[in-house]
Amino acid sequence: MKKLKLVMVGNGMAGVRTLEELLKIAPDLYDISVFGAEPYANYNRILLSPVLAGEQTLQDIMLNDVAWYEENNITLHLGKKIVKIDRVKRLVIAEDGTTAEYDRLLLATGSTPFMLPVPGKDLQGVIAYRDIHDTNAMIAAAEQHTDAVVIGGGLLGLEAANGLKLRGMKVSVVHLPGWLMERQLDPVAGKMLQKSLEERGLNFLLEKNTAAILGDEAGQVKAIRFTDGLEVPAQLIVMAVGIRPNTALAEAAGLYCNRGIVVSDTMQTYDPRIYSVGECVNHRGTVYGLVAPLFEMAKVCANHLANFGIGRYQGSVTSTKLKVTGIDLFSAGEFMGGSDTEEIVLSDPIGGVYKKLVLKDDKLIGACLYGDTVDGSWYFKLLREGKNVAEIRDSLMFGESNTGDAGHEGYTKAAAMPDNAEVCGCNGVCKGTIVKAIKEQGLFTLDDVRKHTKASASCGSCTGLVEQIIMATAGGDYSASSKVKPLCGCTDHTHQEVRDTIKAQKLLTVAGVQQFMEWRTPNGCSSCRPAINYYLISTWPREAIDDPQSRFINERSHANIQKDGTYSVIPRMWGGETNATELRRIADVVDKYQIPTVKVTGGQRIDLLGVKKQDLPAVWADLGMPCGLAYAKGLRTVKTCVGSEWCRMGTQNSTLMGQQLERELARMYSPHKVKLAVSGCPRNCAEAGIKDVGVIGVDSGWEVYVGGNGGIKTEVAQFFVKLKTHEEVMEYTGAFLQLYREEGWYLERTVHYLERVGLDHVKKIVLEDATRRKELYERLLFALEQEPDPWHEPEKAQVDKRQFEMLTV
Repeated sequence: MKKLKLVMVGNGMAGVRTLEELLKIAPDLYDISVFGAEPYANYNRILLSPVLAGEQTLQDIMLNDVAWYEENNITLHLGKKIVKIDRVKRLVIAEDGTTAEYDRLLLATGSTPFMLPVPGKDLQGVIAYRDIHDTNAMIAAAEQHTDAVVIGGGLLGLEAANGLKLRGMKVSVVHLPGWLMERQLDPVAGKMLQKSLEERGLNFLLEKNTAAILGDEAGQVKAIRFTDGLEVPAQLIVMAVGIRPNTALAEAAGLYCNRGIVVSDTMQTYDPRIYSVGECVNHRGTVYGLVAPLFEMAKVCANHLANFGIGRYQGSVTSTKLKVTGIDLFSAGEFMGGSDTEEIVLSDPIGGVYKKLVLKDDKLIGACLYGDTVDGSWYFKLLREGKNVAEIRDSLMFGESNTGDAGHEGYTKAAAMPDNAEVCGCNGVCKGTIVKAIKEQGLFTLDDVRKHTKASASCGSCTGLVEQIIMATAGGDYSASSKVKPLCGCTDHTHQEVRDTIKAQKLLTVAGVQQFMEWRTPNGCSSCRPAINYYLISTWPREAIDDPQSRFINERSHANIQKDGTYSVIPRMWGGETNATELRRIADVVDKYQIPTVKVTGGQRIDLLGVKKQDLPAVWADLGMPCGLAYAKGLRTVKTCVGSEWCRMGTQNSTLMGQQLERELARMYSPHKVKLAVSGCPRNCAEAGIKDVGVIGVDSGWEVYVGGNGGIKTEVAQFFVKLKTHEEVMEYTGAFLQLYREEGWYLERTVHYLERVGLDHVKKIVLEDATRRKELYERLLFALEQEPDPWHEPEKAQVDKRQFEMLTV
């Protein structure tokens, strides 16, 4: 069967997404040709600002490189601008004379930046901010000049201003309205954003109207003049005052245009052979500039190009979730409110948080969030569905986790989301797609998920939710990426830089670290606070102040939250060994508190599932057993076989060895969870070969293995050392774990720590340097000596008992 010819004009995100969708459902239907005016393949325009700021390169933001087109047999014409469409001959003609015939034509010409029609707009140094060419021009200008003015206080203008500031320029932002981002924020949020950006060195000139741009004798811009007479020096002026659909080519071809190329619900123009998607389109009187609607168009367009004919694009209800220079923002619906609406407002200027919910007739019709946007997607769902919120009105402001509709905080919220819930609006990725990729591809880092699904690969505002889904799906296998990158969006500093600074400056509090290292976001976020807190207490034990509020909810409650909001209780059983007295106490507790499920765990312990939060203190008091820290980033279990004491195959007393290790390390906190196992012979019944530390008994003593992992992606532990005595095993194991505690990055498993630093590095310190080994072991014992049991020494462990009392009111 002869293939049809499909020509696409424009090589941007919306058009290429259409081709991706088409190739999924009809890979052999067309011979495809693509014409792009730029000399580059398809890159992510949303990420131009990190390129301007020097944080990424063009290669980093490339979505589809040249090789992708070759792999999919697509003929790519780079740097060739189409100037004419011959609809009779079904032919497109490029500026250089190149032609291509089509059976179907896809116009994805995007938009063009609007330039203010003021005197001097054509001077050298006056540019727009739309593509990589503009970005490179701004980078070059920053190397030669000192003063810049950005006209436009919207998202693009603010990102441009921030990037130029980071490049060393003195930047003023000019904005005609009275507050920034007036289309996405109300006046309060806009002023909070302005204050935060002023603290970073940006200058703002609001309610200023440009009269003229002034130049020197050489035609280079030198200043900007406003209608009130004020002049501000500038050798670079960036106009970021809006965009207009690029309809010139379509209009010249006789296609109907009205503030965009007019299309039907099937994305067809008035010529049914010609389709159009993206920012150049006018659908039902609306022109969309956000990525999510453009990708919805792409899916429908691909469906019809594939001759399925069953999809319709009926418009999009949009929300705006953005990260402006590291500050999270969200808005949706009628967030400005009105005389016939009600508003619920939470304002914490010191903490950098502002939330406004607008209600009408017991329905949420608008939301504006600044600083804390975790529940943005939930509010948008309520708004889109028109759900009556009367019953949850009192707790609506405090988010989904406090309404009873879902679990508690990030982890369980992600777990409770339905598979069809959208996670990444930019790329149209739902939760089910992410979960499927994690399970089928064995993914356990954010970078892996970005690569396979594109979730969080565009604006990055959904990154936290994607990480929560990874944690909920991969469980303990979730690992922070080991690549050098900022600890989080609140700072440019890496994990290692934070660790080194805490040690060099002897910083002892979370607030002290953030102040000394000039954190961008007041109070930090849920990613950086737990990491900083761990680095403090592992670097300066007994001196650093442990901040319980900087720990995850499980560690604050000292129990594992389950998906229904109840908790699990797991007492420690040394080396998996118990007795009749402990079992009777467990049975009595189960009966007394009506605990619905009792489960033997894979770590040779007993798990009591379904415990009410208010019952936790009493349950632990009645058990009278040590806390198993089954919720913590620390030692979980030491699994053992029965060993030589009972087994006829056993060569060493593995149960005793395991109990000695567990008693010594029981209250050890670490970058991530740690599991040990001790087998009494090479038959390895305790599965020591897939643990963080595995000890295997042999005739002459013990073999020690490190860096194993038995989760979704199994990693076999590496041989470390052979030892003779119990005491040696304790010292070498302790020294290795202390080195991991001191050098590991938060949420980095031992396997990934070893991948990063190398096993030879660890051997050089622990095996070859006896002095350093003993020092490490001594530091570990010092740190653990006074570590309290949270349930039997709650005051010393700083357990906030009010969290359990609240639920009894």
